[in-house]
Amino acid sequence: MAKPKILQDGQTYTFRSYFELAYETEDILAELGYDFSRQRLTLPCSLRIPERITSLNQQIEEILPLVTLSSEIARREILVAPILSEVARFCHCQMRLEYPLQVTSQLRGNLDYLLRSFPQERNGKAFSRNFLVVEAKNDDLSRGFTQLSAELIALSIAQELDILYGAVTMGDAWRFGKLTTENRMITQDITLYRVPDDLDKLMQILIGLLE
Repeated sequence: MAKPKILQDGQTYTFRSYFELAYETEDILAELGYDFSRQRLTLPCSLRIPERITSLNQQIEEILPLVTLSSEIARREILVAPILSEVARFCHCQMRLEYPLQVTSQLRGNLDYLLRSFPQERNGKAFSRNFLVVEAKNDDLSRGFTQLSAELIALSIAQELDILYGAVTMGDAWRFGKLTTENRMITQDITLYRVPDDLDKLMQILIGLLE
């Protein structure tokens, strides 16, 4: 007996739809033509660190006891936006919020955050590094990663990228993912980075992915 399909023909799916699907990430990705694995990723890590990291860390430490991170807006304003803004400033890269992207009727919607380095020359072609960040709704990193995976697939198609990194975050917790088109695999990092405790390491990774 054939296994019932998750993604229905003729149905439109936004990136947010993938968060709302009550299925395992690997089952959803299989219908998008990708395999899924969990393992410890070896992520690029810059030796450079922003000179403002100390003040950013202090700012976060001081504000966290005073706010409740129960809404997307609170997490975005207090944690996610300040961190990504500092990365964009330090790396001198573009940052797009709610970036619209449509590849197919099953891969469409707005990307929460897209960081993109300015084009550089490589083998006679313009090349940019791209990095995606998804805010996990309802503090659910698992379903947030499913949404991130769909966005990684869409952006890799749109930009013809062989390798692409992204992260899903609740603001005070970050989990990375990697897409490789050669073996059509999306890998979820088993390491979880906490803010503010792991802020230095998190920033070095974010910078390393864009350098």
